[in-house]
Amino acid sequence: MRFVQVGCGKMSAFTVRYALERNAELVGAYDVAADKVGRDVSAVVGGEALGVKIEHFDDLDASMKRVQADIAIITTQSLLKTVYPTVEILARNQVNGVSICEELFYGWDSNPGVAGQIDVLAKANGVTFTGSGYQDVSWGSMVTALVATAASADLIHGISSYNLEDYGLETAAQHGAGLSLAEFDDRILKVNNVSAAEQAKLIAAGDFLPGYMWPVNGWLASALGLTVTKRTQRGVATTHTEDLYSQTLGKTIPAGQPTGLKTIVEYDSVEGVKIVTECIGNVFAPGERDLNEWLVKGEPDMRLSMDSPATVEMTCACAVNRMPDVIAAPPGYVTSEKMPALAFRRAF
Repeated sequence: MRFVQVGCGKMSAFTVRYALERNAELVGAYDVAADKVGRDVSAVVGGEALGVKIEHFDDLDASMKRVQADIAIITTQSLLKTVYPTVEILARNQVNGVSICEELFYGWDSNPGVAGQIDVLAKANGVTFTGSGYQDVSWGSMVTALVATAASADLIHGISSYNLEDYGLETAAQHGAGLSLAEFDDRILKVNNVSAAEQAKLIAAGDFLPGYMWPVNGWLASALGLTVTKRTQRGVATTHTEDLYSQTLGKTIPAGQPTGLKTIVEYDSVEGVKIVTECIGNVFAPGERDLNEWLVKGEPDMRLSMDSPATVEMTCACAVNRMPDVIAAPPGYVTSEKMPALAFRRAF
């Protein structure tokens, strides 16, 4: 399997290594950072030189015509509309793609316009695009497996927290970390806490800003065969009682100012099953840890909790293990609940 790495930030250090360990062949790597372009990929992932130099993203199209890749691992943006230019270049060069872009996990509810464009483009060029990562199992198939052990389920409630220091500036910006409370209200809450009518307008225009759990609710509803009747989202700022330094932001966040965002997404369904998810992404204070917890209310009530999950490593391993499924899937934008359950791969 010949693959390229699009985005050579923190996450690529894991995705490249994991793919190489499974005997995939790296044939290209791309970034926009001037201090990375021209250097061997080993400068990012460590170890001995790999003989592949990082090229500028602007050269992606020309490079795809040269390297003849089977699939791309995309670790850049978090939204469909921002990752679309990458998808378009790859699709027109008949290269499949798997991405940790959170909205790509299930983009049909938040940006159906761009989701449809990706689907049409991928089908026209005989390739497949999928969103994967931590959510593929920890917020996806692990949850549906838990629900499958119930005789009835009225409420599925997920709570997940993660440290923004692990993910880079793009993710920190999406969560409003380091903004003032006034800036947070203007840039983050105004696009999260909107009326149902305004939400529908934003979605239709492709301008809705979904929390990371919004696609998860859609993925779960699709996987469980639910008919959704109502979708709501609201956000609140997370804060800390003391000054908190962020390495990612390169500055100190004053006490009482936003360290990140807590987003609550609720889906109601015709079948009476309610899905509620709480996603908490913030700059961690000393002693805070990642958490992933799911509660099912029904017969019987159940609780599944993962204490301190290795979110970064799991995100990257899921995306890499999903690569063969993407290549084997029918062309289009195929979300992973329509693929086989994710499996551990020793080699490709």
